[in-house]
Amino acid sequence: MSIQWFPGHMAKARREVTEKLKLIDIVYELIDARIPLSSRNPMIDEIIKQKPRIVLLNKADMADAKKTKEWVSYFQKQGVVAIPINSQSGAGMAAVVTTTKQIVSEKFDKMRAKGIKPRAIRAMVVGIPNSGKSTLINRLAKKNIAKTGNTPGVTKAQQWIKVGKEIELLDTPGILWPKFEDQQVGFNLALTGAIKDTILNLQDVAVFALRFLEKEYPDRLMERYGFHHIPEEIVEIFDAIGTRRGCLAGGGMVDYDKTAEVIIRDIRSLKLGRLTFEMPPEQIKKEGLSNETNN
Repeated sequence: MSIQWFPGHMAKARREVTEKLKLIDIVYELIDARIPLSSRNPMIDEIIKQKPRIVLLNKADMADAKKTKEWVSYFQKQGVVAIPINSQSGAGMAAVVTTTKQIVSEKFDKMRAKGIKPRAIRAMVVGIPNSGKSTLINRLAKKNIAKTGNTPGVTKAQQWIKVGKEIELLDTPGILWPKFEDQQVGFNLALTGAIKDTILNLQDVAVFALRFLEKEYPDRLMERYGFHHIPEEIVEIFDAIGTRRGCLAGGGMVDYDKTAEVIIRDIRSLKLGRLTFEMPPEQIKKEGLSNETNN
């Protein structure tokens, strides 16, 4: 399956982000803690270059806590500060503000030494669609300013938002790269809702999810769907889940489209618990695994 999604407003957003970067002191790169690599936009590195950055592992409440710690360690080894957060509940917000001040302190100290009156720290929030940027901004600002939604593409214009007197945030539209070189990345993005379901073959996404669960979280798969053992053939898994969940068409046949929707909805709503779909590259290498089998 080939997954491509690059609406026109995203190309415009890239240009706007590049233009505004000279005004920015620090970048908040928001990624999904469940898919830390797949939800990082390669173009962001090219755009922001050497600007100070904090990687925010959002939706950490939905990710495997042990694996999130491994990801924080991975980013630290890359010289990047990473903070697990939950923009919905506000978890990690205090750490974001404190760390921001620490990172830009040297720059602002130099400004004061030159007699320049201190101003608010200017931060830019970037991330792929549906990563939670607007929710993060609203949480930091403690008011509903930025538009939010549970589908990609809600934010389509830039806006400056004050966070007290200390920080000004620039919200930006979500940006996806125009082509996924690794289709596993596309599946990860699809499974976690970063790409609109209406343009996908959900059966393919559900097959990907089932094979991942079978390998990484087999006990949860069996418990959720009442398996004593997991069938070898994927169609048998679909048939069993579809039958037990009442996803039936005429003549009592299993409706595979509805079954796929059930599987994906169960994963997104944590019915199978907190899941992380990617391991840090160093962990993959250590265990002798390939990216393809663990993305």
